[in-house]
Amino acid sequence: MKVSLIVTVKNEAASIRTLLDSIAAQTRQPDEVIVCDGGSSDATLEWLRAENRFPTRIVEQPGTNIAQGRNAAIEAATGDVIATTDAGVKLAADWLEHLLEPFVSDPRTRVVSGFFLPAPQTVFELAMGATVLPELRDIRPETFLPSSRSVAFKKEAWQVVGGYPGWLDYSEDLVFNFALLEKFRPFAFAPQAITHFRPRGTLRAFFKQYYLYARGDGKANLWLKRHLMRYATYLIGVPGIAVLGTKINPWFFVLYVLGGMAYTRTPYRRLWPKLRALTPANKLKAIAFVPIIRVVGDVAKMIGYPVGVVWRIRRSGV
Repeated sequence: MKVSLIVTVKNEAASIRTLLDSIAAQTRQPDEVIVCDGGSSDATLEWLRAENRFPTRIVEQPGTNIAQGRNAAIEAATGDVIATTDAGVKLAADWLEHLLEPFVSDPRTRVVSGFFLPAPQTVFELAMGATVLPELRDIRPETFLPSSRSVAFKKEAWQVVGGYPGWLDYSEDLVFNFALLEKFRPFAFAPQAITHFRPRGTLRAFFKQYYLYARGDGKANLWLKRHLMRYATYLIGVPGIAVLGTKINPWFFVLYVLGGMAYTRTPYRRLWPKLRALTPANKLKAIAFVPIIRVVGDVAKMIGYPVGVVWRIRRSGV
């Protein structure tokens, strides 16, 4: 089984060395590494050209988005199995070994979902990871949609579904996943195939990330019910409780407390074991960050989604 590991990069000089080191440390080396560069203007290409620990090929495609870059890298790959990850990621030493096991144990396997874990370096990033990233116990393997930072598939499967959607700049891996599910359900799950990555370090960066994700959802017509529920909660439910509490009975404000507890229950469950290593002041900070991150993420989604919908309508010519 020949395995091609593909990555897309653009201006990743600050993080590319970590990824390259973790590729070199793999217990099962990829047969080749194909990197598509989207037009880096920093030292990313210099790092890649200097790499000599494993076979590396660089595909330069200035101006491409992530989906187009992945397609270009896969097109250039010669392996019958494609493993994908992202810049800014550190692979566990046995990541590829575990990711490939289902292909070996069952020749009918076409897609294998790996897993990913946050690698926070600040209190804010710790709270961020607990708020937005699932733990292994949160995963139902039969419905889990893998991130392209940790997934592998047969190249023929990529060909059958037409590759990643090159017209989509964000949420492209979800659209690709749905296309694969339609043809090759179910995916195998390799929970020990773990990649580590650093969560967004500021609210500004997080807002931009979730705005772009939601814009991608709008472009691809994904998760309509979820987005409608979010609008209903913030634009109808929250103001409605305020009116009821002001005009009828102050006890209606208890609904805010109950709703907040329900909304933050899972993040706090994830965060709780991690608080032990923090000072009392940092514990309070981490606890306070959770609802702020939740609200900022929701606002970013509510702004980004309609932008994507408008783009989709214009694209369709309606």
